[in-house]
Amino acid sequence: LKVNLTMGVVNELTQTAKANPFSLPCVRSGDCAAPKGASDDGLVAYGSGKYYALCGLGGILSCGITHTAIVPLDLIKCRIQVNPEKYKGIVSGFRTTVAEEGFRALAKGWAPTAVGYSMQGLGKFGFYEMFKIMYADAIGEELAYEWRTTLYLAASASAEFFADILLAPMEATKVRIQTSPGAPPTLRGCAPMIMKNEGLSGFYKGLPPLWMRQIPYTMMKFACFERTVELLYKYAVPKPRAECSKSEQLLVTFVAGYIAGVFCAVVSHPADTIVSKLNQDSSASAGDIVKKLGFGGLWKGLTPRIIMIGTLTALQWFIYDSVKVAFKLPRPPPPEMPASLKAKLEAQGKTH
Repeated sequence: LKVNLTMGVVNELTQTAKANPFSLPCVRSGDCAAPKGASDDGLVAYGSGKYYALCGLGGILSCGITHTAIVPLDLIKCRIQVNPEKYKGIVSGFRTTVAEEGFRALAKGWAPTAVGYSMQGLGKFGFYEMFKIMYADAIGEELAYEWRTTLYLAASASAEFFADILLAPMEATKVRIQTSPGAPPTLRGCAPMIMKNEGLSGFYKGLPPLWMRQIPYTMMKFACFERTVELLYKYAVPKPRAECSKSEQLLVTFVAGYIAGVFCAVVSHPADTIVSKLNQDSSASAGDIVKKLGFGGLWKGLTPRIIMIGTLTALQWFIYDSVKVAFKLPRPPPPEMPASLKAKLEAQGKTH
């Protein structure tokens, strides 16, 4: 249902995508006799509704699986942020939680995490691919290459804006389950309680700081990843990408994803602390929390978050790229300077 919905939303927008400089020309110009959404070489047509829908499915799997898998670490991270006096670090946080509530407590919040981050992944990856093509088409081939980092930043920020709207209700529920002693320990118990006591606004009060956390995080995640992949193939990988096997390409994806994840964690951590505190205390405001915690308090829990986000981001990109391979989605190589721009630069060099 989610995939069909995504296809319906983006089909209208894909009509504008005709000459993306980061695509494979043979894929974008599919044979009219080929099945709808497919190219004559068997790959899904780049920029088609089916392409975006399957990218969204890749996002669901990559974000839903990885975030759910690290719920225990996320639980400790949130508790360090909201109650640093009691949970002084990763090891002591695990010890205290297990001693007081048992091992089952480490899985608290898994259901809203699975649902919320699956929905977020749908928007994050599916809309990123769409906005990247739209913006590239809007500014033209040469500028899209010269300003490619800006293009990645703009496309990822646009995608995350909508992805967070999908995530916010489940993020609020997850944090309440993990950090509020009186909250029901399950999704089916906690979500109705929030709705009853606070109304719909209870699910979205953390949306502005969620944007503050997630938009810089995602901008760093996508732009750093794209440029790191480009640099790895240029300077670190001993042979051209076209000569690398699928497994070698996926290894490059994993390494680039981990590097991007470390930067993501640092950039977005203060806002992550504010989100955790806001969802714990229904009466607090973001300003109140910043004033109470101070600069140092905003960085509590950074070490577990670096470990968590680095691993998370690497695995997300690995799963996402694997889905592209499995469903025969085109995976364009790192961008190269367009021939027209090369000619212009050569001409300028001759004139000067």
